[in-house]
Amino acid sequence: MATLHRGFSASSILLLLLLVLVSSSSASPVHEILKKNALPPGIFPDTAKNYTLFSEGRILIQLDAPCYVQFDDLFQYGRVIWGKLEYGRISEISGIWFKQMITWIPITGIVAPANQDFVVLLFTLISKKYPAKNFKEIPSCRADESLPISEV
Repeated sequence: MATLHRGFSASSILLLLLLVLVSSSSASPVHEILKKNALPPGIFPDTAKNYTLFSEGRILIQLDAPCYVQFDDLFQYGRVIWGKLEYGRISEISGIWFKQMITWIPITGIVAPANQDFVVLLFTLISKKYPAKNFKEIPSCRADESLPISEV
């Protein structure tokens, strides 16, 4: 087998490069991949740390456990969230809901229009704009949907 400078074989170098590529593609946290795709990092809570990005743009995001976040509305995040990641948007979402009165409505898409101060959440038949500032900071997730007295 061919040997490169200082005793490294071509297969050793190839293996090292492969390990670097694999580790760098999975090392970025969920919130960093969102920023790279012009999405605010706060659309997913702090417990969203692991993700898998598939070649066709599908993304699988795993949370430590299902949880709730209070934005202008109460959001529920499942333990596993699927979507299609594109620049400035996530479509075909499953695993996120928001509470409207007493009903949980599934969120099917999130769009962050360029140079706008709002984020659009898409539901089955409607959409709703939220101030982009709501999603700049990564929110903490809580296990219970009821609000602590300090937040009421």
